[in-house]
Amino acid sequence: MHAIKPYLGIFKMRLIAGFQYRSAAWAGVSTQFFWGAMQLLVFYAFYESAGMNSPGVQSPMSFAELSSFIWMRQAFLALVMIWSMDNELLTHITSGNVAYELSRPLSLYTFWFARILAFRVSRTLLRCIPIFIVASLLPSPWGFGLPGDISSFLLFVPSLFLAAVIVTALSMLVCCITFVTLSPTGARLFLGVIGEFLMGAIIPIPFMPDYLQRVCFYLPFRYTADFPFRLYSGHIHGEEALIGILMQFVWAIALVAIGFWGFSSSQKRLVIQGG
Repeated sequence: MHAIKPYLGIFKMRLIAGFQYRSAAWAGVSTQFFWGAMQLLVFYAFYESAGMNSPGVQSPMSFAELSSFIWMRQAFLALVMIWSMDNELLTHITSGNVAYELSRPLSLYTFWFARILAFRVSRTLLRCIPIFIVASLLPSPWGFGLPGDISSFLLFVPSLFLAAVIVTALSMLVCCITFVTLSPTGARLFLGVIGEFLMGAIIPIPFMPDYLQRVCFYLPFRYTADFPFRLYSGHIHGEEALIGILMQFVWAIALVAIGFWGFSSSQKRLVIQGG
């Protein structure tokens, strides 16, 4: 317990610090409402033109499921989006101020992991409640709905936690690469663009071709946003849900292990000039 106490401390401090940015949170809420509404209108036009709102027509997702999926994604955007980073940590690396971080008798990886996770959680808690309240007041099938059944919600909770671990571990890989390249731009853009597409943020994965869906199944990006939110809406259930949570767990362990190894290797080669 004493070993993890410093990391719980930094998590708590960064969480409290993150709650101070209320004005930025309200600006984010309004932006996310706009994007959520725009996406729903685009997909509604697509459903209408393809005849998928007609009775008896099969679609990859019902429009009600898609609406809940989009509002969940907007509510938890700060938690699961890969491109969202704690820029201060990247500046520490590029400026050489990481030397102060290394002077602490703590694991740098775990210390920064707790900090980034708190950064994501604090921003999410400030934004998600207003989005859920307003979206739940919208008429069906445009609004945010309750989960299909209690089992969907009970599986969603650990799935969302594992999604937060995976996306934080991916952020830590950007930090690790920055140790080597001394510039976060390339890794951040590459991981953000590729990850955003493969996590279903641009086109929901059920609408992708079958071969691309199979590719997404084996990559970690899908398990940050697509899987937990479709799990909540009831679009994923039964054996598929359990297999998905197992995949999340495996990817969480693998990415954290890779991050630990990467930080250890990069610190052995780290050279800081000046004094």
